[in-house]
Amino acid sequence: MAAPPPIMRNATPLPRLTRRFLPLVQKTCLLAAGCWLAGFVWFIHDARQPPAPTMHADGIVALTGGTGRVETSLRLLASNPDARLLISGVDLQTSVRALLPASTPPDMAARITLGYQARSTIGNATETAAWVADHHINSLIIVTAGYHMRRAMLELGRTLPDVTLTPYPVMPPAMDHPWRLSTLRLMGMEYMKWLGALAGMKHNPSLQV
Repeated sequence: MAAPPPIMRNATPLPRLTRRFLPLVQKTCLLAAGCWLAGFVWFIHDARQPPAPTMHADGIVALTGGTGRVETSLRLLASNPDARLLISGVDLQTSVRALLPASTPPDMAARITLGYQARSTIGNATETAAWVADHHINSLIIVTAGYHMRRAMLELGRTLPDVTLTPYPVMPPAMDHPWRLSTLRLMGMEYMKWLGALAGMKHNPSLQV
């Protein structure tokens, strides 16, 4: 006759542990989701804020990648006759003549630099830092889309800790309908990138705006 199997003692049943910790896990997940959602709503609201009145600055940088950024930076340059402009992240095939309106005065065009190196927001910050050092710039107006501004200011602030940075957000057409699915998808991606930048994460350059 075979001996009976040994009796396991002092073993905690898994279902009992599950019942004990499941409410805590659920509450934690709900709290995290609530915080994420509240932050996302704030992020959309913040991205739609108009720019403040601009002050004088030594330099202006336009981060390419969206509608209206270059045009806005040119208007700011025209109102800052002593300033210089960097257009960062320009395609390698683009020339100053092709990028600027034909009506751009020669003296204004002479104050414009095209940056061909940047392929990401971190790249924009690196390219801008080198340009700032070359031209001894102490104050800078940042031109990019409103949804991109938080991350741009964060990365530029890290590379330019001693330069005064002033945001000048551009309102792209997508933000006219902030609750449209395509806009929410765009905003969700940018929100996650900003959270990643806050945490010090470096994103794939091909995914950055």
